[in-house]
Amino acid sequence: MKKLIIGRSLKQKFQQYVGTILVTMFATTLFSACQENLPDNIANSGVLALSASKTTLQLNQKDDKNTAVDLTWTTGTNHGSGASISYVLQIDKKGNSFANPIMKDMGKGVYSNSLNVGALNDTLLSRWAVTGGASLELEARVIATVYSDPEVKDISNVISISVTTYKPVSKTLYLFGSASPKGTDALNALALKPQNDPTVFVYQGALNAGTLKFLTTLGQILPSYNKGDSDAKLILRTDAGQIDNLFTIAEAAVYKVTVNLLDLTVFIVKADLPPYSTIYMVGDASPNGWDISNATPLIQNATNPFLFTYTGVMKTGDYKFPVNRNSDWGQDMYMRTDDTHMYLHHGGGSDDAKWSITKKGYYTITLNLQDNSISIYREKLFMVGDATPIGWSIDQAVAMTEDATDGCIFTYNGPMVAGSFKFPVNRNSDWGQDMYERTDDSHMYRHIGGQPDDNKWSITSAGNYIITANIETLSLSFVKQ
Repeated sequence: MKKLIIGRSLKQKFQQYVGTILVTMFATTLFSACQENLPDNIANSGVLALSASKTTLQLNQKDDKNTAVDLTWTTGTNHGSGASISYVLQIDKKGNSFANPIMKDMGKGVYSNSLNVGALNDTLLSRWAVTGGASLELEARVIATVYSDPEVKDISNVISISVTTYKPVSKTLYLFGSASPKGTDALNALALKPQNDPTVFVYQGALNAGTLKFLTTLGQILPSYNKGDSDAKLILRTDAGQIDNLFTIAEAAVYKVTVNLLDLTVFIVKADLPPYSTIYMVGDASPNGWDISNATPLIQNATNPFLFTYTGVMKTGDYKFPVNRNSDWGQDMYMRTDDTHMYLHHGGGSDDAKWSITKKGYYTITLNLQDNSISIYREKLFMVGDATPIGWSIDQAVAMTEDATDGCIFTYNGPMVAGSFKFPVNRNSDWGQDMYERTDDSHMYRHIGGQPDDNKWSITSAGNYIITANIETLSLSFVKQ
């Protein structure tokens, strides 16, 4: 009996010993894991301290996307506990004793926060009903939570920041009136584009002969910006009892309209520019089908901004030309009058006149917004070189035979001699045209006219050859018969 009791005692002591080792190992591992995410000196750091990049702020809407002030704080200390620390930034009106502050939970390992000009101004006006242009004293502090057992909370010093607000002007602006392409339907008014300076708005495009003013809110007649004491001045109209002076557009043309709501100025200048700076193509004949949000962009000519061109493969099907990628399909579009002319469809209209591609091929399509003309050309392919029957006489280049159904595939079947060759896309004798040139024996690339590259294929043995070029897949085969 005594022996049994001694055995149990030894066993209990052994279990306690092993348990102590396991607990010690677990605690050591946990401590190390906590330490991994902490600065090496956090256990010995000083008190939590907050500072600001500046303490006097003059807010301006022109800078509303910029930083008003940077707030930074030290790590503080975990008091040697090895525990992690998280931070909460508090901002309140001076004198409120942080009774109902703005709270920003910064989490762990974050030691700074930037206050944005526009967001700070909006907060002051809405949260504390500050009048635009008035000043307000703010206080800021940081509370650190040390996740020790028990938790410890440390509070930084309080810093004061003096802020002068601004009365914001509208962040949206719309053309309204008989001169506008959208007319006098307030629900369908034409938006001007805000610039980097958010108080400046620009419209470039067609205006009718007529009158106009500027609405601030889609679908609402008031408030509006009307003509002031000159054609270059604006006045804010907030009441129906105020005089409704309108700007007059004497001649239908393309104009650039620049509105500065902060300076209350407007400049309406006739421009030798197209009504749109971007044109897209959409349709089942186009590369991206009817996915208007991914519509294919045309390239604007560098010297003539009225010309927009697409060069590439077109499939059989229909297509038309929206002026943006808005997925609501309510935008303006260029639509078909006939095969060589187009008209401007206004967003929301029921008309839907499209062009059709009846044979797949490599096309060059050019829109001229000056006279509303369109040219549609399916590319041909020629062969030239001392290996061909006509040599280097490009004005007599050998015409390749186009496939009956796929206009991207061209074939030559005939005699070739030892020498070299390549594929121009026309017979222009200036040699400045695009050509298809050699990547390797079975692949090619499109050489851009005027570039210095000159890569040719070679025939080493005379005979009859079948040469097939695919300008969609950029593949080539030539087989001696």
